[in-house]
Amino acid sequence: MSPPQSPNSTMIESRDQVRPLAPASHRIHVENEEGINSTSISSVELAKKRHRKKCIKCCSCCGITTIILVVIIVILAFTFFKVKKPTIKMNSIKFDGLSYLTSSSNLQTNVNITVSADISIKNPNAASFKFNEATTSLIYDDRVIVEVLTPAANAKARRTFRMIVNVTVMVDKLSGIPRLASDLVEGELPLSMSTSIKGKVKILVIKKSVGIQMNCSMVVDLQTQNVKDMDCKKKVSL
Repeated sequence: MSPPQSPNSTMIESRDQVRPLAPASHRIHVENEEGINSTSISSVELAKKRHRKKCIKCCSCCGITTIILVVIIVILAFTFFKVKKPTIKMNSIKFDGLSYLTSSSNLQTNVNITVSADISIKNPNAASFKFNEATTSLIYDDRVIVEVLTPAANAKARRTFRMIVNVTVMVDKLSGIPRLASDLVEGELPLSMSTSIKGKVKILVIKKSVGIQMNCSMVVDLQTQNVKDMDCKKKVSL
């Protein structure tokens, strides 16, 4: 048997058993700081990812737009904006005064021979072809008999410009050429006419210098003053 307990010890135990807990108002609440920090970090990362995606989409759109513009510019550069070569054509040429060239014995050196050439320049470009003074030379036996300048002009876009070149030749210019006597006997005069034109074609920011050269050789009947066997060689450079 256990020894009997004293009344004092019994009272102390009973007091310890009925002692109330601390009031709820004095309880200490500890927040989970790690959970808050992790939630905040994940939100920031999500915002950064969204911003990054928007930047990628924006850059992609700008890149695609730039590529499309470059392709369009290249296509236009090889089609609409491409400077094309103008063409030149000798439509007709007429001589007046050749009837004075009958023989070398009674050659009248104080008369003139008139040459009228009808020349057309076709401009296929989308802009005007502006050219300086055109130079036209009449050549006999590889010698320049006379040279004239035609005023500067403008061949409009996709239009044909016609130019009438009038040349006046003094007969005494021909009298000093040795082969004239034999040509008068045959009744035919071999001549050639050379025309040189320099200008520019400007389409927006694209500017090209254009050079046109045409050399037409022919044989002129002294009696009828008709032209035959005309052969024109043309050269256009950009």
